[in-house]
Amino acid sequence: MKKTTYKIALFGILSAVALVLSVLESFIPWSGVMPPGAKAGFSNIATMFAATSLGFPAAMAITLIKALFAGVTRGFTAMLMSLSGGVLSTAVMYLLFKHTKRMGYMPIGVLSAISHNAGQLLAAGVLVGSKAVLGYAPVLLISAIVTGAVTGTVLRAVIPAINKTVNNMNSYEHKGGR
Repeated sequence: MKKTTYKIALFGILSAVALVLSVLESFIPWSGVMPPGAKAGFSNIATMFAATSLGFPAAMAITLIKALFAGVTRGFTAMLMSLSGGVLSTAVMYLLFKHTKRMGYMPIGVLSAISHNAGQLLAAGVLVGSKAVLGYAPVLLISAIVTGAVTGTVLRAVIPAINKTVNNMNSYEHKGGR
């Protein structure tokens, strides 16, 4: 029972963190740094942590929540782009975490970001009815390498603090806390 409650609470926290990070990164003036339409993907830190700690269904549910949030706040096209990139990215990150023992957070972050951009390019091609969007791929590849490296590195840096918090919560429960 406690483990189920913990997982539900962690899922809620990670979902909220993903949405807050998504909103916060929209306030950062990226012009001149990021290609048009690209985002840093900070909310993927929460999705990556969910993939490692809660599994594929929870990580995918966070991806769906993020896409719905994009739809509500930025419209249908933003939702479609978030969904197409997010679903592919989440599947790739989960498979990499599950099947590669030596790959670190940064390479998984990079490969997830690349797959996110690939999913978005496919959706954009369908939306505009042209393969011409693939000309944007080299720019997005560079962006994905940088942003994926950042998100993977940040996750690696915060994992000890998250684990410490979890251990403190477990210690509190074992001492009779509520």
